[in-house]
Amino acid sequence: MDSVWLLLLTALLGLLVLLARGPPASRRGRLPPGPRPLLLLGNVLQMDRRGLLKSFLALRDKYGDVFTVYLGCRPVVVLCGPEAVKEALVKKAEEFSGRGPIAMVDSVFQGQGITFANDHTWKTLRQFSLATLWDFGMGKRSIEERTQEEAQCLVEELQKSQGALLDPTFLFHSIAANIICFIMFGERFSYHDDLFHELLSKFNDMFALASSAWGQLFELFSGFLKFFPGPHRCAHNNLTFISAFIADSVEKHKESLDPSTPRDFIDVYLLHMEKEKGDPKSEFHYKNLIITVLSLFFGGTETTSTTLRYGCLLLLKYPWVAKKVQEEIDQVIGKNRSPELKDRAQMPYTDAVIHEIQRFSDLLPMSIPHCVTQDTSFRGYLIPKGTEVYPLLSTVLHDPKYFEKPYDFDPNHFLDAQGSLKKSEAFIPFSSGKRVCLGEGIARMELFLFLTTILQNFSLRSSMVPASIDLTPRESGVGTVPPIYQLQFLPR
Repeated sequence: MDSVWLLLLTALLGLLVLLARGPPASRRGRLPPGPRPLLLLGNVLQMDRRGLLKSFLALRDKYGDVFTVYLGCRPVVVLCGPEAVKEALVKKAEEFSGRGPIAMVDSVFQGQGITFANDHTWKTLRQFSLATLWDFGMGKRSIEERTQEEAQCLVEELQKSQGALLDPTFLFHSIAANIICFIMFGERFSYHDDLFHELLSKFNDMFALASSAWGQLFELFSGFLKFFPGPHRCAHNNLTFISAFIADSVEKHKESLDPSTPRDFIDVYLLHMEKEKGDPKSEFHYKNLIITVLSLFFGGTETTSTTLRYGCLLLLKYPWVAKKVQEEIDQVIGKNRSPELKDRAQMPYTDAVIHEIQRFSDLLPMSIPHCVTQDTSFRGYLIPKGTEVYPLLSTVLHDPKYFEKPYDFDPNHFLDAQGSLKKSEAFIPFSSGKRVCLGEGIARMELFLFLTTILQNFSLRSSMVPASIDLTPRESGVGTVPPIYQLQFLPR
């Protein structure tokens, strides 16, 4: 954050503290307990400078698994631990199925599209998107074959590096993005395409900005800070650029659309728009198309690519784990054919490693905000309709009752005494309930096929000794951003 703006903000907050008083007791009285807020500032004085997650974890120690915190003027109910999170998202799924905003992206999403819409809009778009994704690959051989082909393209690109040190960020973004591009746009992009490179750079910057210290401060005071310069303007511009790319693709689809043979997600959506064009209440309009494609494009790229980046860093840190995965690959798959999804059933150690990478990397530690769809009774409290809810997935993925060494990387968390894959109720990296990640099946398939193909063909090496590799995230807010690093892909 620019030092001048930081000083200005500090001065303004200091002035507001002099006038601060708590909100009326009647508003707080039926919400879960929490620290007393100040007028306008909320609980900013109780926030840890290391971020919202650290702040919430400290408040959990004092107030328990369910508490209320004020982010600026608005109350947020925070849920911690497997029991509270599952009780809300699964047992009371309908009541907790609303979506709250993320301030850094709200200027573009504006409650539209599949991720941030609510009520009938969200249900209609989710049902349509799930059906369309299934038709274009989820659970079908075609998308598996497409992922295998993309994995081989990655192998060819890595072979060109001839073992030189490289940052894998762009390549991992590319392979994940190309799978979702195939479903959304009906095409893949060359790794050397300048426009593709720019799009992925903006995605990467967007995820880091939303997870940064500024992104978390903006979440508290967006109503005030949005009028001033800052990184939020960059985030808005990045999303606007990507939206313009999608809009241009939609226009090209309109020109070449053949109603008898829809090619991809956009084609199917356009046909739905045409079918319902006489219905003024139809959810199938242009804005929802652009924002839904943006949501799926962003989510389908970041989920897999960021997990792969953290995964390779973990395998550099723990090379004996990578060696055991390669031994299982050699035994089950060999070196003369591409990995297939059916191989996963015979590779419990590899599957456990992928589960542990997802658990440890903790991609969305605070989940995407929920909100309650009606006045909701929960554990003796009454949460008013529209109140935002933060289910802390991090507290589920690090629960010591389910994971013996919750803050260590250990594939044994997912292996039983016989070496078979062990499922865990606390493994919910894609969230749970009605808002569970739409692309979970695709992401799990990609992680298995990409990681096994990489380790089938290459050994991973770093210029640093394993003990000196730092796993500390670069950013940890809305998402967890792994540190920047370089590695070598040495042909086996």
